[in-house]
Amino acid sequence: MVSLVVNGTAHEIEADLDTPLLYVLRDELGLHGAKYGCGLGQCGACTVMVGDQAVLSCVTPLVALAGKRVTTVEGLGTIEAPGPMQAAFIAEQAAQCGYCIPGMMMRAQALLQRDPDVSDAAIRAHMEPNLCRRGTHMRIVAAIRRAAGEMRTRGAQAAATRAG
Repeated sequence: MVSLVVNGTAHEIEADLDTPLLYVLRDELGLHGAKYGCGLGQCGACTVMVGDQAVLSCVTPLVALAGKRVTTVEGLGTIEAPGPMQAAFIAEQAAQCGYCIPGMMMRAQALLQRDPDVSDAAIRAHMEPNLCRRGTHMRIVAAIRRAAGEMRTRGAQAAATRAG
């Protein structure tokens, strides 16, 4: 049994310790945002966050996650109240088929949580492991820039509120 927190909820997972996180998320927890793409960690469709790092859930075994916090695209917001990253992807119409988009959002979220002032070159380099075959790369970068702006604004508002 492995204990982990997924999208803020604690779970006790009874599965083989070699089971990839992707299967636990989809089959045990019913979270279908992370997609099975290649199963080899080469496409990024399965990207989630463990702590503040983007990880490929199809090649990350359950044993490596004991006690860790996992965030999936479902943990960023809801249909009724999308988070900044989700809202930015919607506003920029960054999805074509949508298969790669959850992984793209999660990789971008990990980047912006560390540095919302990141350059376009850094965005492109960071997003390189995630593949999109529908040609929405420019819209994806625009969405990430938009989300970065929103995250900076929210951070500044939170700091102002704390300062009184």
